[in-house]
Amino acid sequence: MTARIIVADDHQILREGLVTLLEKAGLTVVGQAGDGRTAVRLARELKPAVVIIDIAMPELNGIEATRQIVTEVPGVKVIALSMHADKHFVRGMLQAGASGYLLKHCASQELVQAIRAVLNNQIFLSPGITELVVEGFKSTPGDASVFSVLTSREREVLQLYAEGKISREIAATLHISLKTVEAYRRQIMEKMGFHSFADLIKYAIREGLTTLET
Repeated sequence: MTARIIVADDHQILREGLVTLLEKAGLTVVGQAGDGRTAVRLARELKPAVVIIDIAMPELNGIEATRQIVTEVPGVKVIALSMHADKHFVRGMLQAGASGYLLKHCASQELVQAIRAVLNNQIFLSPGITELVVEGFKSTPGDASVFSVLTSREREVLQLYAEGKISREIAATLHISLKTVEAYRRQIMEKMGFHSFADLIKYAIREGLTTLET
């Protein structure tokens, strides 16, 4: 099995461990990323067969990065990595276009198997992700969470706020005007029904939109 692969994880030690594992299996790692925006850029430039991406990534979380990658790189397969079998994450990643969802503690045993599966156009889910979680993904599309209520761009803006960036920094990061960022902030508050922006940020972190300590 030969395939060009990108590995994206903000923990360097884990990322390097995955790279070593893949190279021992005869796979070619063409790029590594420590944040979501870099993962998207590398995928766009290198056009890999598979992107392995952590969900809790700085700058741009794995769900939003996956959405952009599968849109911009036709035919690419994305495998999500997560520490938890969380229904919001599973639903978000599969809706974004991921072909696999792998629990990190199983990665050393399952990663190569997952790559084989997605390259054969199959969906791969770690056995540790229970049927209940998967059924929850299928049967509860209307959960009022940041993943279902906000647009992709609104989630990007909220994640950057949650990571401590101010409006001017967000405008520069997303290449939009300060006025547009402020408009997004108002829209997010209205859609989510929060009167306190601090409470909204705390909620976004609890929901897994971003993780201050990953």
